[in-house]
Amino acid sequence: MRVINSPQDMKNHIGEDFGTSEWVSIDQATINLFAEATGDHQWIHVDVERARNEMPGGKTIAHGFLTLSLVPRLSATLWRIEHRSRGINYGLNKVRFTAPVPEGSRVRLRQKLLAADEVKGDGVRLTFENTIEIDGYAQPALVAEGLSIVYP
Repeated sequence: MRVINSPQDMKNHIGEDFGTSEWVSIDQATINLFAEATGDHQWIHVDVERARNEMPGGKTIAHGFLTLSLVPRLSATLWRIEHRSRGINYGLNKVRFTAPVPEGSRVRLRQKLLAADEVKGDGVRLTFENTIEIDGYAQPALVAEGLSIVYP
């Protein structure tokens, strides 16, 4: 866990790889809960029997947005800013779902700080390259440029 003193101090870490999170397993129960939360019940995610017969690898796959939704959770294990009042999600510049995540896979986050720009109200807008890696696969599941704003 990297501990940064203040939002302003993030500027000293531009270009740095913040490392990788622990592996997280993506099981069918998690996929089903995400389907319930979002209403996305496409068979490739939730129909285990049909996936066994029709999907490459014979397994369901996680929703792309489920994979994306892991970024904040996993990022929180890589770094924190000690002296801050709040942080907000500011959005995404670019998201690519580059490979499916088969049920039963393990994934982890790799983060690199691309920018730390001052914004109104003494905040710092952070731009991270987020890569979700799949255990045993050369190609990542996701590459996303995410933005957040942190205030002192």
